[in-house]
Amino acid sequence: MSNNSKKKAQAAAAALQGKKDKQRRTLIQVGVAVVLIVLIAGVGFFIVSKNSDDTTATPAAAPSSVTADGAIRIGNPDAAVVVTAVEDFQCPACKQFESISGETLSELIADNTIAVDYKPIAILDRMSSTNYSTRAANASLCVADADITQWPAWHTFMFEQQPAEGGAGLSDEELINMAQLMQLDIASCVNSGTYTDYVTSQTKAVLDDGVTGTPTVSVNGTVVSNPTPDGLRAAIAAAQ
Repeated sequence: MSNNSKKKAQAAAAALQGKKDKQRRTLIQVGVAVVLIVLIAGVGFFIVSKNSDDTTATPAAAPSSVTADGAIRIGNPDAAVVVTAVEDFQCPACKQFESISGETLSELIADNTIAVDYKPIAILDRMSSTNYSTRAANASLCVADADITQWPAWHTFMFEQQPAEGGAGLSDEELINMAQLMQLDIASCVNSGTYTDYVTSQTKAVLDDGVTGTPTVSVNGTVVSNPTPDGLRAAIAAAQ
């Protein structure tokens, strides 16, 4: 066979192989697409099924220490002015809010100017490897049920001990030990996740009400855009 004939034969073989490779890649791509469609359909079915289950689920048991709308109220139960603070114990901005304005709120509670409704929710579970936001919120409700008078100290301590985002967060044992320092036994409540479902339902309720982040601070239902001590005092004075 001449060199030209060999070259033509090699070119033809290469073209044929390229065509086969293209067909094989096409089949693989089609197969992957089918698998993705099946997975998406499966996820959609799971979500629909879960939503259907949720509509028939038994409502989560509410802690005895919370108000009708799920808040831990600190101060006069019949206060004319109520500051509401929606917080996540994993939220760095919440920690900053408490470090800046927490003392002001405590002073105003002490002189019966206001009550504060704290609403611990869990929107930052993704920022830990152990659903820390939910576990911390559950533990806070356990403390409130055990002794609500100790809750403000627990609340402060929780933010002082706030773990960095992305890690495991405080363990259940550490949460229990923190309560033990206050002579509170919340071991059973924490270990069983007594209020985990309640935290989930309250988080959904708060988000459905329009809260888009934490902390969200309001005075008698009006969001305070500048929840510094001066901003809070001005909003409280306007509400009186």
